[in-house]
Amino acid sequence: MAGYGFYRAVIFAAMYGGYCLYYFNRKTFAFVLPALMRDVPLAKDDLGLITSSQSAAYAISKFISGVLSDQISARWLFSCGLLLVGLVNVLFSWSSSVAVFAGLWFLNGLAQGLGWPPCGKVLRKWFEPSQFGTWWAVLSTSMNLAGGLGPIVAALMALSYDWRTTLALSGSSCVAASLVCLLLIKNEPSDVGLPNIEPGPKKGKKGECVQGGSSSDSTLAELLLSPYLWVLSTGYLVVFGVKTCCTDWGQLFLIQERGQSTFVGSSYMSALEVGGLVGSIAAGYLSDRAVARVGLSQHGNPRHTLLLSMMAGMSASMYLFRVTVTGSSPKESSSWILALHPLAILVGLTEHELWILILGAVFGFCSYGPIALFGVIANESAPSNLCGTSHAIVALMANVGGFLAGLPFSTIAKHYSWGTAFWVAEMTCSASTVAFFFLRNIRTKMGRVPKKVD
Repeated sequence: MAGYGFYRAVIFAAMYGGYCLYYFNRKTFAFVLPALMRDVPLAKDDLGLITSSQSAAYAISKFISGVLSDQISARWLFSCGLLLVGLVNVLFSWSSSVAVFAGLWFLNGLAQGLGWPPCGKVLRKWFEPSQFGTWWAVLSTSMNLAGGLGPIVAALMALSYDWRTTLALSGSSCVAASLVCLLLIKNEPSDVGLPNIEPGPKKGKKGECVQGGSSSDSTLAELLLSPYLWVLSTGYLVVFGVKTCCTDWGQLFLIQERGQSTFVGSSYMSALEVGGLVGSIAAGYLSDRAVARVGLSQHGNPRHTLLLSMMAGMSASMYLFRVTVTGSSPKESSSWILALHPLAILVGLTEHELWILILGAVFGFCSYGPIALFGVIANESAPSNLCGTSHAIVALMANVGGFLAGLPFSTIAKHYSWGTAFWVAEMTCSASTVAFFFLRNIRTKMGRVPKKVD
């Protein structure tokens, strides 16, 4: 009979591959946008409407899915969502009007929300609590892999197929993968005859009960009255919103306002996702080590130092992206950018193009790390009986940030410029980092205060 190792590997691989397809088909509109706009004229407000419709639906769906995840089979929830995502993308490839685009992308968002909550539930059932942060971060890199390869795959497919065929093929892949995931994913060890992993309480360095963050009999009202829940929610809203601004609009900013080529725009998005992949793993691993060194307590969290450092890095890289990236030739570039000349020759790019990719990778590293950390902290700081609800709330706020990165952000760009819109995002991120710094030692245990275990 197969043991935990075998099932963990198979289940994790199925969820990783499945969520790669989830994310790829969430971003296909952005990936094929240059080709789509040549075929169907779209104004900036139209683009904002389509992306915001998806973000709004995703926020609603992910919240509901998170709250109900303990009542619904995780493998069925995950697989059905993937099936619906695929069908919607196929229908999108047959459409041509803005209204239909927005409607179908709203449905795509509803289906997308069914993906991550069951992943978190399965991870908690199959992996030890001491491994939770690391495997959460590793699984989240599926988004970076899909986002990094997505523009390249879409660009290669565009050489042989049009944007409609690209969407249809990606949607069909989701449909096929949904059946595979239904067969391979198991909700918990008892489904295959193995004893379930019972986390149980753990002790911090001072003998405090830290597993689950607080008493398992806390009520929803006690959770909602925890200030730290809303500190996390606000920080997640800003970080996710700013990240979405760069992934959705960074390519158009480079092409339309900075005079860069479509290749550079696509390469920037890929570099961002590759940096994000490394950042997610680093955030999970390094923050787990910090927790192992000092343990968890009632106030503050060892993960805060890394979280704040990465948020500051987001602001700095956005500033450099907005100020230093121009349409100038290498001869007109700053001398410190020209210092990249030997490396640029090695990779076959100009110094300015290489600098753009470096900025993309740094921003990805600094933005995806906090995204992973906010989810982990929301889970470990909440009462054990309300972990899913806690994550659902902070994820809802994150997707409000994603919604604000759509139509409102593109409206600022319409009336002013992309540069002004990115300046607003940069200032918002900086203000949030400063505020989080002053609140870093707030009481982090949500709900009822747990009693110490002797």
